[in-house]
Amino acid sequence: MTTDSGQRIVGHGVDLVHTPRIARAWQTHGDRFLARVFTPAEQQHCLRHKTPEIPLSGRFAAKEAVMKALGTGWSGGVEWTDIETLPDPLGRPLVTLHGRTAALAASLGIAHLLVSISHSGEYAVASVVAVGPA
Repeated sequence: MTTDSGQRIVGHGVDLVHTPRIARAWQTHGDRFLARVFTPAEQQHCLRHKTPEIPLSGRFAAKEAVMKALGTGWSGGVEWTDIETLPDPLGRPLVTLHGRTAALAASLGIAHLLVSISHSGEYAVASVVAVGPA
């Protein structure tokens, strides 16, 4: 499928996360959990919030949605911290890939990842569309 801007949709992923699950993982494993899953910049961004488990949950969902859009899940050398989601100056979430995950995306013809994150009650959802040149 090709978008109106002439780009090809390469993959799509969506994930739903129960925020209390992320809060429990953080409470149980502390900084080890944060360091394993989130980049230092993501941690800094999320931990400054009044309820950090909410933005942490959204980013967790985004990371899993990226893995689904890549078609890898947790395999293929994909690392949690190779997937970074931070807001642009207007607050829109942007995904940046690092390391082997960036190389994998390039080999699949993925030039850009479009992400949307939403929260409602105890849930966070993320949708990721992977696009490449037509």
